[in-house]
Amino acid sequence: MTTFSDLGLPEILLRALSSEGYETPTSIQAQAIPHLLQGRDLLGIAQTGTGKTAAFALPILERFAAERRRPAPFTARALVLAPTRELAAQIADSFRAYGQFLRPSVGVIVGGVSHRPQIDMLARGLDVLVATPGRLLDHIASGRFKPGFTEVLVLDEADHMLDLGFIVPIRQIVAKLPKNRQTLLFSATMPKEIAGLAQDMLNAPAQVSVTPVATTAERVDQHVYLVDGGAKRDILIELMSDAAISRAIVFTRTKRGADRVAQHLDAAGVGAEAIHGNKSQSQRIRALDSFRKGRTRVLVATDIAARGIDVDGVTHVVNFELPEVPEAYVHRIGRTARGGASGRAISLCDNGERPLLRQIEKLTRQSIPSTDRRSADQRHDDAQPARRVNRGNGGGGNGHGAARNAQKHPRREGPHREGQRPSGQRPANGQKRRAHGGGSNRPQASRPQG
Repeated sequence: MTTFSDLGLPEILLRALSSEGYETPTSIQAQAIPHLLQGRDLLGIAQTGTGKTAAFALPILERFAAERRRPAPFTARALVLAPTRELAAQIADSFRAYGQFLRPSVGVIVGGVSHRPQIDMLARGLDVLVATPGRLLDHIASGRFKPGFTEVLVLDEADHMLDLGFIVPIRQIVAKLPKNRQTLLFSATMPKEIAGLAQDMLNAPAQVSVTPVATTAERVDQHVYLVDGGAKRDILIELMSDAAISRAIVFTRTKRGADRVAQHLDAAGVGAEAIHGNKSQSQRIRALDSFRKGRTRVLVATDIAARGIDVDGVTHVVNFELPEVPEAYVHRIGRTARGGASGRAISLCDNGERPLLRQIEKLTRQSIPSTDRRSADQRHDDAQPARRVNRGNGGGGNGHGAARNAQKHPRREGPHREGQRPSGQRPANGQKRRAHGGGSNRPQASRPQG
């Protein structure tokens, strides 16, 4: 069995890993760390929960241990780009935990908060800067961050950044970095845009793949309830009456929908808070902290949070609405069954979402067990294809045509910059459009899951 000491990490990092209770590396750590210690670029295909944050954080910290020097003002020796504020904060926490005896200077740059504290932090110089692309570009444009001194670049959750419209900002940032840097790119999937980005950015990279693309977590028990659309809220309340659901994340497609579901749960006596892109950074931090500490039983989230929430002990994930992009289903249900635990994923699927369910089953190459909770009238209608198709073609009824449209033009939670919509993207239906880290609440497992 491989141990962290077998990977060639220095004693100062091994001591930190031991103090955190980590003994053996995960598959991606065992495969990636030797390449990165040699200074090679790396392309990693890995979903959240596989331990990839430690896979890149430990070699970066080893570099700092070997060459200790104070970074110049307004520079960072290592730059990590992340798609969401939550993920950025968790990555920073991982660096602090693994480097606790090295004491690197670590900073976070995200949108939704004041510029002034970030400018003051950058002025001191940083060993590690973790940032979301939009706000970082602001600081580059104002001259408050000088990217020309960066030695290592990490792109985490690259496919999620593609979904959020960040590819152009990423290319703008990369164009300003030194050409002789070390570059690491991690993605759960490899669409052609990410493959092109990797080809442009990486120099003869090592390639590591630790889990098949779009494979759902083995320890997640999945189930679908076929429901009438208007019955979803009542069925959700019924589900939450189960005491076995001690900590749950409920996913909706829209921010407004998340707020409505959270309010409905709260009114029914189920403690719930919503988290999405329209919430301020302080509101999101408070909601996550309350959820982590068990003061809130249910967190209602949009897909922007699907890869950014890393909380121990999530027993259930509920898809109140199925995602319009099937890959998002994999990342949603990956919020449970972490750190070797088991979990359950329940999806509420109305007739209009049946095409989305078929796309998910096609992507994950499995048939998800289901229970029919629809009314007798709805079951009768569903048994008559001609009538169903006629209503769908008429723009009403089961909404199959709308579901297909939604797949072609998905709403996206994340903007070109936090709080804004990408240029040229039109809002629909009055709405604005769309790792495991470690931190103070990392899983108590025998290896770092960050």
